[in-house]
Amino acid sequence: MSPENPSWWRLGHVWLLIAGPALVVVASLVTAWIAVAHPDPVLSEDYDRQGLEINKTLHQEADRSRMPAQQARNHAATPIDAPVRRGP
Repeated sequence: MSPENPSWWRLGHVWLLIAGPALVVVASLVTAWIAVAHPDPVLSEDYDRQGLEINKTLHQEADRSRMPAQQARNHAATPIDAPVRRGP
């Protein structure tokens, strides 16, 4: 070995090229460990029915909260002196 032709492990840019894939391997091992250590919870068999019931409850609460505003709007839009129309 001559000083003009050093060994490959003594060159800095070789280690720079090796560092990228090595970092990806370490990151994938850490990700796999996290996935195994903290698994996602299993959904219940009737998760879709439970979601629909929650949506119904939320819609009912929203309708109740808008009720006073809707009554006031309808009352304000109704003219007092409007003639009452009867059927034909």
